Amino acid sequence: MSPSPEIVVILSTVPQEKSEAMARALLDKRLVACINTLPVRSFYHWKGEFCDKPEHLLIVKTPREKAEEVIAAIQEMHPYDVPEIIAIPVIAGHAPYLEWVHEETQSMMPKSRTQGKEV
Repeated sequence: MSPSPEIVVILSTVPQEKSEAMARALLDKRLVACINTLPVRSFYHWKGEFCDKPEHLLIVKTPREKAEEVIAAIQEMHPYDVPEIIAIPVIAGHAPYLEWVHEETQSMMPKSRTQGKEV
């Protein structure tokens, strides 16, 4: 079995009203293959104050070679001074899905082996 493309998952929390626009922008630029959004409640201290905010957690899948570009794009769009952006390597996964992630982030849309079947 040949090794699967190297993939990372990037996690970022964003204000709820910004999550859809950020997700669409990353997808439109073909920087990422898929983004899941989940409502979360974040607790933290910022500039000496306790914060309790509803946010969305973006779970972003992209090839390792695009991680820095994705991080930079999130930073540029994010309204926070210090946004949470964490990249985690995927150490194993369903090979066709991992290949699909790689294919979807190429500038030209190649025919996927999963074409016609929802991923």
